[in-house]
Amino acid sequence: MKATIDKTAAATLLIATSPLMAAAAVAIRVQMGSPVLFRQTRPGYGGEPFQIFKFRTMSDARDAEGNLLPDGERLTTVGQLLRKASIDELPQLLNVLRGEMSLVGPRPLLMRYLDRYSPRQRLRLWAKPGITGWAQVHGRNAIDWETRLELDAWYVENASIWLDLRILALTAAQLLRHEDVKAGGTADFDEFRGSEGQPATQTGAV
Repeated sequence: MKATIDKTAAATLLIATSPLMAAAAVAIRVQMGSPVLFRQTRPGYGGEPFQIFKFRTMSDARDAEGNLLPDGERLTTVGQLLRKASIDELPQLLNVLRGEMSLVGPRPLLMRYLDRYSPRQRLRLWAKPGITGWAQVHGRNAIDWETRLELDAWYVENASIWLDLRILALTAAQLLRHEDVKAGGTADFDEFRGSEGQPATQTGAV
């Protein structure tokens, strides 16, 4: 039932937001050129890899030695606006249509984090990753990793259609009020080193 609701809602939202997505694509193309979409391998249900889609928000600026500059320095003006309004996430509706993601679920993190999860944190892999989730409506990138991953585990243990509807309503309210959204997006989020590790900044993770 959830898969049917997800795909129906994703198709409807894609149609409704198509003018906004087209405008975002043009703005990205003008400021940064091609490609317009950012693609990256992320772990899906059960840890199976899939290609996530986002609007590109960072340039490929490099230092004198050819190394990419830190994420915060590559974030463009258009990218800041897209992240502030969470418009950069809209292409993930395509992932929902493809059955790789859900509207609601734990956010798909990086592949390299898989072997850093505790057994309880690995529970997050047993729900399809979502565009929004329980952790996102309880602080998003403003909360620490332990809290965030515990919220994901709680969601998996308590998942229901009614909980999903509550999360979607809270997400809509946050977007309207611009709460828990950083213009810098993931450039401001720390690397997950595992429960006992120390964070390192500038990762571009979520």
